[in-house]
Formats: sequence, C-alpha cells, structure tokens
Amino acid sequence: MKLWLVRHAQVLLPPGVCYGATDVAADAAATLSAAQALAAELPLGLLLRVSPLQRCEQLAIVLQGLRPDLAYKTDAGLAEMDFGSWEGQAWSAIPQSALDAWVADFAGHRFGGRESVADVMHRVALAWDVTWQAGQDAAWITHAGVIRAASLLHQGVRQVQRADQWPKEAPVFGAWLTLGS
Repeated sequence: MKLWLVRHAQVLLPPGVCYGATDVAADAAATLSAAQALAAELPLGLLLRVSPLQRCEQLAIVLQGLRPDLAYKTDAGLAEMDFGSWEGQAWSAIPQSALDAWVADFAGHRFGGRESVADVMHRVALAWDVTWQAGQDAAWITHAGVIRAASLLHQGVRQVQRADQWPKEAPVFGAWLTLGS
C-alpha cells in the first residue's frame, strides 16, 4: 500500500502568521499548479481523504476537475492543529512564555487553549488506522502538522513527549511525500 501525503498550496496570508485551524483560502494559481503536478502522479481511481479546511478542499476540487476518476471525502481528522487564541497572530507576536509553556509540556499543553500535540496525534492516528486497514493506495490532502504526525505514525511512534521528537521537515506548499510501497 502507498499513501500520498499532500500539502495544500500557499495560503493567502502574509508569511509568519499562525493559522493552523483558520479556514483561509490558498492561492488559486499555486493550487492549479499543485493539482496539475499531482494529477500526473496519482493512480487511477484513488480515494482522496481531504481536510475540511478550504485550502485543502480547493486542491481536491481542482484535482478532481483534472482527474474525474479521483473521488474525495472530507475528514476532520486531517485538519491542522487548532492553535486557539494564537490563530491569526504573527508568530513573532506570541509571547515567549507561551512558547516556553508549550515546549515544557509538548504533548499535553494546549497551545492557545485549544488542542494539544497529543490530541492531534490521536486524531491523525485514527485516520491513519482507517487508511491502512483499508489496504488500498490512498492520498491525503492536508497540512504540514498532519503530515509530520503521519510520518511519526509510519515509524511506529504514536506518542510524542518532547518538542525535539517532532519532525522538523514537511513538504513545501503544494508538494507531497509518499509512504509505503
């Protein structure tokens, strides 16, 4: 089985803004470019599971327009982490004390008051288990945080305790990585 983990295109926000669960659109031209590249790669009839945030649904809709054989289903488990009160704020404006509190309890702290890394890992693990139990190639159109969580799950890691255990790398906007064979 093979799983494509696709990151949405560049969002229509200035760089440096914390926007995890904020439902912001992606750039239309970048979305089309990503969809064209992805359309050339994906096998026929692949099921797409898509974050319900519009930047991901945009990509799924454009991709489906290019490849009508690709059906998609939204999955709330594939949404980006909800940063609560920090959503829409510049990362540079978030007090260092808030970041320090998160790092001190990376798994359990609800950064911004909403969701913890443990919460994200749990919901991504649920989607992961459903996908792998189906035993068929699949693609997720999602976010950097979800892709990082899925990368850990692929390594057999279901819980992260420290910030240094969280993957630093994720595909750039509109790109993807594949797991499995």
